[in-house]
Amino acid sequence: MSAAELRELAERVAREAGAELLEAFAGPAVGVEVKSTPTDLVSAADKAAEELILSRISAARPHDGFLGEEGADEAGSSGLRWVVDPLDGTANFLFGIPQWAVSIAAEDGDGVVAGVVYDPPRDELWAAERDGPATLNGAAVRGSRRADLATALVATGFGYDAEVRRVQAETIAALLPEVRDVRRFGAAALDLAWCAAGRFDAYYERGVHHWDVAAGALVCERAGVVVEPLAAAPPQGSGLLAAAPGLVEALRARIA
Repeated sequence: MSAAELRELAERVAREAGAELLEAFAGPAVGVEVKSTPTDLVSAADKAAEELILSRISAARPHDGFLGEEGADEAGSSGLRWVVDPLDGTANFLFGIPQWAVSIAAEDGDGVVAGVVYDPPRDELWAAERDGPATLNGAAVRGSRRADLATALVATGFGYDAEVRRVQAETIAALLPEVRDVRRFGAAALDLAWCAAGRFDAYYERGVHHWDVAAGALVCERAGVVVEPLAAAPPQGSGLLAAAPGLVEALRARIA
């Protein structure tokens, strides 16, 4: 399959999983469990969405690998792997907050080939191919070109561990007086997608997983946003910074 065909497959599957999740979102939360900490949640909806995505992709691409947040990890033999967060923003989902998404990326040995982030409550589908434009519902988008940190709207996220949050709070306390404002909406994939359309000027977070950011990072890059890794800063794990080109250096200095 070409990159365009991989993207189209991801779009179809993301929309189907999103429709199933939207039905569950309208009803009571069921099958809720904790993972790494009491604040790190997973629901039956997460697991069902991952199973649906794996089933559909495996039917179309039986030899590909698969890495999913809810446990799927298959090597495959084709050289292509799908990296999936079936429900990014589980806490929002369970609390009835319409800020969550389906994230699907296809990657090879050179990185992500195609990526999709689908926001079912808004019916917004963000997509990109390695050599194509970033799009929102088929229309090309571009990231922010802001260069003044003092007027920048910056998004971030927090970890689940209390000690990690203490360190992250110190970073936010130092950054907040330097920027227009900070947003924390609780879905990394959407934070990146919104950067790609200029709704945010930048996003940074440590402790994210590959499935959280694989698709969104490609969408950002293809929208002209600079995306670079952030090294681990114990007790925080590694992460990434996505920002308008003119903001990268100033932000990096404040969150390194």
